[in-house]
Amino acid sequence: MELKDILAISGKPGLFKNIGQSKNGVIVESLIDQKRFPAFAHERISSLAEISVFTTGEDVELQKVFKIIFDKYEGKEAIDSKSDGEALKSFMKEILPDYDEERVYTSDIKKLVSWYNLLAGADLLEFPEEEAESESAEATDEAETEPADEEKPEAAAEDSKS
Repeated sequence: MELKDILAISGKPGLFKNIGQSKNGVIVESLIDQKRFPAFAHERISSLAEISVFTTGEDVELQKVFKIIFDKYEGKEAIDSKSDGEALKSFMKEILPDYDEERVYTSDIKKLVSWYNLLAGADLLEFPEEEAESESAEATDEAETEPADEEKPEAAAEDSKS
């Protein structure tokens, strides 16, 4: 499942799968207990695809951070989100060395780790952009190897002579 379909709702624990639209918002399903309920438009709802992590350079998309953790832990769950603050900060330094320590709080790291563990436990982590990038690179390579059609200008010139 893509991260754009996974939602975080302010004030509600865990993550939610977008099931469909309702008159006043969206219907979501909890990834923790699979209960479905409406999430209303006035609630702060964020798609995980829209979230990024502050770094000292450019911000890094959450999906890229999840990919780094996924590769490091071989698809298994990471550290416990209830670990002490220093353990969480050292984990974050290990995963994303240039994260902005002033703007990324311990509570943010806890949330990131709990989200990752929830998605990894439910086997919902997919990284489709790698496939898309390799397909677009192959398409570019094929386009570069095809010979240019140079007969068209001559054909146009012949048509104009007639």
